Amino acid sequence: MTAVLLALGSAALFGLMTVRIRVALASGVDAAVASFATILPALDYHGAWPFLLAGLLGPGLSQILFTLAIREIGASRTSVAVGSAPLASVAIAIVFLGEPVSAALMIGALAIVGGGVLLAIERSRPEHLRARGLLFAAAAALVFATRDNLIRALHAHANPETAAAATLLAGAAAAALWARRAPSQRELAAFAPPGVLFGLSYICLFEAYWRARVTIVSPLVATESLFGVLFAALLLRRTERVGARLAVGAGLVVLGGVLIGVFR
Repeated sequence: MTAVLLALGSAALFGLMTVRIRVALASGVDAAVASFATILPALDYHGAWPFLLAGLLGPGLSQILFTLAIREIGASRTSVAVGSAPLASVAIAIVFLGEPVSAALMIGALAIVGGGVLLAIERSRPEHLRARGLLFAAAAALVFATRDNLIRALHAHANPETAAAATLLAGAAAAALWARRAPSQRELAAFAPPGVLFGLSYICLFEAYWRARVTIVSPLVATESLFGVLFAALLLRRTERVGARLAVGAGLVVLGGVLIGVFR
């Protein structure tokens, strides 16, 4: 039960972080600097070197792709698209970590795919919705999935707090190389709220992975899709159109994650 609550807490924090990034990007901050500025406030400086590789993937590469996706298609649609990460996470866990497979897992996977299809064929797209944004989000989901399995595979090498710090440190380094400059005081202040949410989400995520398998935690974290759409509908009404098809797509993604988690 502790792992479940931690995973859901990570999802809620991540969903709110997604919306806060969208708000901060409205000021015209470059996406490269935005990724760096989001990771910096989340950092805690302790070492757990086996996790540096995982950190280069996520939050390094994943946060870059994630921020680009939010810039292109908004917070709610990015949340739904990235919610497909459990599909890749579970596939990797089954093939490389030997985790079990079941009929419910397959049904859950189909539900997640269905949610992604609804998002892709959405007719009443806002002006800011661009196809390349969906590609950025899909790529971020794949990187998230790979990162999750690396974390689980390496979880015996450090405690959750130091492992989270190491991945954030490596992620900050990757974002800094992409940004090629440090964020200004104004930019850092704008992205401090999502950065703090991001750091707390990572702590919850790592604590969950230290207590349960990928096939349990990753689907629960996919409820970030629902939280992202919910917070976008509440806080970004003027810029995000959350219609029935988007809501149903988010629901299918979450349903798929729940099926995978409950009937693992």
